[in-house]
Amino acid sequence: MPVTDIITDHESLTMTVIADLAAPVERVWAAYSDPEQLGRFWGPPSWPATFTSWNHEVGGRATYTMHGPRGEKASGYWEFLAIEQPHRFEVLDGFADEQGNPNDDLPAMRMEFTFEPTATGTRMRNTSHFVSLEALEQIVAMGAVEGTRMAMSQLDAVLQDLRDYAQGKGTRVELLDDTHVRITRLVEGPRELVWRAHTEPGLIRQWMLGPDGWEMTECTVGNEPGESYRNSWAPIGDTEGEPFGFEGETLLVDAPRRAVTTERMQGTDGPETLNDLNLYEEDGATLITVLIEYPDKETRDMILGTGMADGMEASYQRLESAVLTV
Repeated sequence: MPVTDIITDHESLTMTVIADLAAPVERVWAAYSDPEQLGRFWGPPSWPATFTSWNHEVGGRATYTMHGPRGEKASGYWEFLAIEQPHRFEVLDGFADEQGNPNDDLPAMRMEFTFEPTATGTRMRNTSHFVSLEALEQIVAMGAVEGTRMAMSQLDAVLQDLRDYAQGKGTRVELLDDTHVRITRLVEGPRELVWRAHTEPGLIRQWMLGPDGWEMTECTVGNEPGESYRNSWAPIGDTEGEPFGFEGETLLVDAPRRAVTTERMQGTDGPETLNDLNLYEEDGATLITVLIEYPDKETRDMILGTGMADGMEASYQRLESAVLTV
């Protein structure tokens, strides 16, 4: 993760984020000055941002909305106060309604971004200036420190070519905190087909099988919010193991980019996880990202200890060979 420090200073009424990035200043500047790239890391992983307007000039304004996993929305705006390409820019950042109108009930802040070259890339420094101690404490209490750290953890994937970032690295598991895990896998194929492979029973049955020796005995999809899904597996022949399955509800669908579901073992009350699937395509390859939210650290460690990641890798290999090459 690129963040090296987050400092809150009650005397100067500031919060400063310092990040060391493995990319030149010009590349980092491009990520912060392109709303499509910026949207990939401005919100935390479970609250991706969409910039709905972008007037990148002094006095201009940008507006954005972050979309939560259960359909929640939080909007904000930037007013550009200074732009010194490619080393510095400054904005007034505040909360807004979905139309971009400022919400004066929540604190706004002046944010300064600087980008300095280093021996290995760029040091980014983002300092937020607050009008009062109350405003600073309110933003911190809303989870700004944790949210910023998780949001910035997405920046490496933005700064690199997608294949350079993930090709040949298999299924990667990152522990973001005690209850959040991010799983990524690059597959060679267009996003539309990868989305279909996750939502059409006939395609799901071809690849979502886990290790060799298992078959999918049930596949009921829920492709609309409020619908339920149910998947079951059983061992074949002499394969050891007992039949099992998962079920849950679909909470959010933004085809072909994102789907959020709950998941629990069939026939139980839990523990239940929240699974946030995101698909991003670049140059014919698709990065699959699954953000999993667990109820606690013990449940996280127990589920990861089952060999889940190995089973997912076997399935993704099958996805590439059985579905995406057709």
